[in-house]
Amino acid sequence: MAHTLAAVASFSPSAVRRRLSSQVTNVISSRSSVSFHSQNMSFVSISSRPSQLRFKICCSATESAQAKKETVDKVCSIVKKQLAVPDGTPVTAESKFSELGADSLDTVEIVMGLEEEFNITVDETSAQDIATVQDAANLIEKLVTEKTA
Repeated sequence: MAHTLAAVASFSPSAVRRRLSSQVTNVISSRSSVSFHSQNMSFVSISSRPSQLRFKICCSATESAQAKKETVDKVCSIVKKQLAVPDGTPVTAESKFSELGADSLDTVEIVMGLEEEFNITVDETSAQDIATVQDAANLIEKLVTEKTA
């Protein structure tokens, strides 16, 4: 039997710990699973199996799906160009701008290049959350989808 606890979009970590603690007790005693869901946030699921004395916590970002490969490739190309990355230096979805030598001004220039290429507008708050190529690609797809909707 699975239990689901719905949560609001913003909640305190202590409230989550209290809910998690009480639900873990129920999970272990009933040998079932529990999932915590919230809008615009990741979810946590906990499960316990009768044959094991351990429980497992899994976290997954359900809010934003992974961007298409074409989008990631375009972002990689723009990042390489903006940062003048030497040929042969790999830039992948997991590449962090800071590890490629980008400072805050470089990051702003990258975001401006992305806005121009994809014909989108990235607000300052969203721009501050971009740390990797994958972050940028996911945000771009979200903004393009919102724009066409």
